Amino acid sequence: QVQLAESGGGLVQAGGSLRLSCVASAGRTIKSYAIGWFRQAPGKDRDLVAAISWNNGGDTYYADSVKGRFSISRDNAKNTVYLQMNSLKPEDTAVYYCAADRSSSGYASTGQDEYDYWGQGTQVTVSS
Repeated sequence: QVQLAESGGGLVQAGGSLRLSCVASAGRTIKSYAIGWFRQAPGKDRDLVAAISWNNGGDTYYADSVKGRFSISRDNAKNTVYLQMNSLKPEDTAVYYCAADRSSSGYASTGQDEYDYWGQGTQVTVSS
C-alpha cells in the first residue's frame, strides 16, 4: 500500500501561482508509477488536470483548461511529483488530489479507474 500526501495548496489571488507537491509515504517509492493530479470543485465531478508517466516524464497529459498554465514534473530521486500552477483563475478553485497508477505502462494515465492510490487532497482557493 502506498500512501500519498499532497501539500502546497492555499489561498492566492487571480493571476498568482502555487506549486503543489505529492510525496509517497516513507519507505515507499512512486518512481515506477504514473502520477495524476485531479481536482474537484464543490458540486462537481473530480476531473483529471494533469498526468505524467513513470519514465522520467516521457509522456504527459494536460486538460485543455490548464494547458499553457500548469506544468507537471517529477523528481524520482525525491520521490515527489509537482504541479506548478501559474496564471491561476477563480475557476481553478478546488480540492486537488494526486494519485498513483502502478501499471508502469509508460504512458500518462488518463482514466480515474487506472489509479490505485490516492492522497487526501489539498485545497486551492483562487480569489478574484
